[in-house]
Amino acid sequence: MHTTTELRIVAAIATTFLLPTSTPAQTIDEIIVTADFRGRAASDLPASITILEADEIEQLAVQHFEELVNAIPNLSWSGDGHRARYFQIRGVGELEQYQGAPNPSVGFLIDDIDFSGIGGIATLFDLQQVEVLRGPQGTRYGANALAGLIYMQSVLPTPEWGGRLRLMVGGDDALAAGLALGGPMTSDGRLMFRMSAHQHRSNGFRDNTFLGRDDTNVRDETTIRARLRWLVNDDLSVDLATMFADIDNGYDAFALDNSYTVLSDKPGKDAQKSIGASLRVEFDGWSGATLTSITAVADSDIEFSYDADWGSDDSWAPVLYDYISISDRKRQTISQEFRVAKKGWITGVYAMRLEDELVTVNQGDYYDPFYDYADSLDDTFASQYEASSIAIFGQYEHEIGSATRLSFGLRAERRTTDYDDTADLRAGPSETMSGGELSLSHKHSAAVTSFVSLSKGYKAGGFNLGLVPDDRREFSSEELWNIEVGVKSAWRDSTLHINASVFLSRRDDQQVRTSFQLVPGDPASFVFFTDNAAKGDTVGFEADVRWTPTDAWTMYVNVGLLDATFDEFQTPQVDLSGREQAHAPDYTLAMGASYHHASGIFARLDLTARDAFFFDVSHDQKSKPYELVNARIGYEVDVWSVQLWARNLFDKQYAVRGFYFGNEPPDFPNTLYTRAGDPRQVGVTLNRSF
Repeated sequence: MHTTTELRIVAAIATTFLLPTSTPAQTIDEIIVTADFRGRAASDLPASITILEADEIEQLAVQHFEELVNAIPNLSWSGDGHRARYFQIRGVGELEQYQGAPNPSVGFLIDDIDFSGIGGIATLFDLQQVEVLRGPQGTRYGANALAGLIYMQSVLPTPEWGGRLRLMVGGDDALAAGLALGGPMTSDGRLMFRMSAHQHRSNGFRDNTFLGRDDTNVRDETTIRARLRWLVNDDLSVDLATMFADIDNGYDAFALDNSYTVLSDKPGKDAQKSIGASLRVEFDGWSGATLTSITAVADSDIEFSYDADWGSDDSWAPVLYDYISISDRKRQTISQEFRVAKKGWITGVYAMRLEDELVTVNQGDYYDPFYDYADSLDDTFASQYEASSIAIFGQYEHEIGSATRLSFGLRAERRTTDYDDTADLRAGPSETMSGGELSLSHKHSAAVTSFVSLSKGYKAGGFNLGLVPDDRREFSSEELWNIEVGVKSAWRDSTLHINASVFLSRRDDQQVRTSFQLVPGDPASFVFFTDNAAKGDTVGFEADVRWTPTDAWTMYVNVGLLDATFDEFQTPQVDLSGREQAHAPDYTLAMGASYHHASGIFARLDLTARDAFFFDVSHDQKSKPYELVNARIGYEVDVWSVQLWARNLFDKQYAVRGFYFGNEPPDFPNTLYTRAGDPRQVGVTLNRSF
C-alpha cells in the first residue's frame, strides 16, 4: 500500500508537469563512445551501452558514481564497503575482495587509468561523460572486462577560457565545494589545460549511540584533476590526464537491528588515496593510418577496517566479545598500449604490470562467564602479488554493400603471476587466454540500425588462501559467451531515440566467490574462496527510450530484465543449482522527466525501481524490492543556477548488502544482517559558470 501511494504521488507530480506546449522540439545530439577503439557514434556501436553526459550526471547524482547505478539497466553494486567499488553487470561481478589476488570481472577506467576493483574514488565533479558497456569486451579490454566496462572521462581542455564554481549544502551535515578552470596556454590555442578541485563532506547517515557521535561513518572526499592537451600540428596530438583522490571515509555501516543506529566501540575506515596519470599520443600522418599510444600509471593506498562484532561491551555484557579487522593494501599499476588503425582494420599490443601488497590484522577477545570459556585472536597476515599481462589484438571491419557492416575482433593474452604470503603459500600460475567478437550491423534507414553479435570474454584462473578444502585450493579460468541482437533508432526528426537489445550468455567454468564461517562466535574467521560452477546461464533484455518533444521537455525510460542462474553448483552450506545469481535482480527500472522553462525555471523527477536479489552465494537470503524517488527544482539565469534537490524523497529503507551468520553471543544464531542504503537527503546546490 505504501509503495502504491508513492507511485500515485509521483504520477500526480508528473501529470502536473506534462502541460501542452507549442515550443518546437529539440534534436538529440549524437554521442561519441570514447571507450571504443575508433571513438564511434553510439548508434554505430553493435553493443548494449548506456552513456550519461555531464548535464545528465549532474541531474541524477550529487557526489559519487554509486548514485548513478540505479539509472543504468542491469547494473548493480555490492555495498561491501562505504562506497561502491564492486560492480555487477548482468549479474556478473565480484561482491568483495578481502584477500588473494585481484581478479575483477568488471573493468573500471577513469581517463584511461585502470582502477578495476578499487572504484571507490569515482567522484563526479567536472566529468564530461560516463559510459557503461554491457557484455564481454574481449577484444578491447581483455581479462578485466568479462562482464563489461565502466569508463569515466573528465572534461577535456578547450581553446576557450571557461570554468565553473559549485557550492552545496544538505542534510546529514553535507558541505561541498568545487572549482574548475580551463583554457589556452598559448596564443594559437594549440596548448590547452583544464584543472578542477572538489571537496565533499557529510556524516554518513549513521548515529553511534554508544560513542555519542553521528560521524563514525563520515564521508570526507577530495578529488583534484588536471589535464593538458597539445595539438602539436595537424597530424599529432598529445593528451595528458592526471588525478589525485583522497577518499578518507569512515566505515560504521552495519547495525545489529539493520537500522541506521550503530553500537560499535571501534569504528573502522574505508579510505583510499590514489594518484594516477595517463598519456595518450595520436599521430595521423603515416600513410593514411593513425598511430595511438596510451600509457597509464596508478598508485593507491587503501585502508579497510571495521568493528567485526558491530557492538560494544554494553552490547554483550556479561559476555566479553570484542573483535576488529584492519587491512592495508598498496596497489600499483602501469600499462602501455600501442595500436595502428587504418580504414577497415586495427591491430595493436598491450602490456600491464600490477603489484599488490596486503597486510591484514585480526584481533579479538571472547569470554563467556556462564561456560567459563575464553578465547583470543591476534593474527597478522601479509601477502605480495605481482602479475604481468601481454596481449595482442586486432579488429577488422568490412562493408557489405552500402548499408551492412561485418566486424571481427580477436585478442590473445598471456598472464604470468607470482604470489607469496606469511602462511607459506607460494603460487605462480600462468596461462594464455583469448576472446573476441563477431558482429553484423545493418542500417535499414538513416534512422534505424540493427545488429547481431557473438562475443567471448575471459577471466584468469587463480588460487585460494587459508584453510580451504584441498580440492578448492585452485580454480580455473572462466569464459563467457554472449549472443546479442539489438536495434538502435531515432524517430520524429531525431527527437525520439529507442535502443533495445536481447541477449543470451553462457558462463563456462564460472568462478563464484563464496564464504563460510570456520569458528562460530569468531566473526573474523570467515573463509573466502573462489570455486568453479559447471556453468551459468543468463538471458535478458535492455532498453532505453529518450524523448525530447519540445525544447522544454525531456522524458526517458531505462529498463533491464534479467534471468541469471547457476547450474549444478553447490557450496559447503547450500546447493545453488538452478538458483539466481547474487546481486542480479530480475528487473531494474529508471524513468523520469525534466522540464526547463524559457524563464529559467526548471524541474526534474526520477523514479528508480529494483527487484529483490540474493545477497550472496553462501546463503539463500534475499533483499526486498524497492522504489526510490529523486526530485529537483531550480532557477537558472545567465551564468547562475540554484536548485533544491531531494534524494530518496519518500525516505525508503532498502538494503544494498546482506550477510547471514552468527554474530550475537552466547548462542550465535544465524541472522540476516543488512546494510541500509542512504535515507532521504535534501540539499541546495549553487552553480556559476564562467
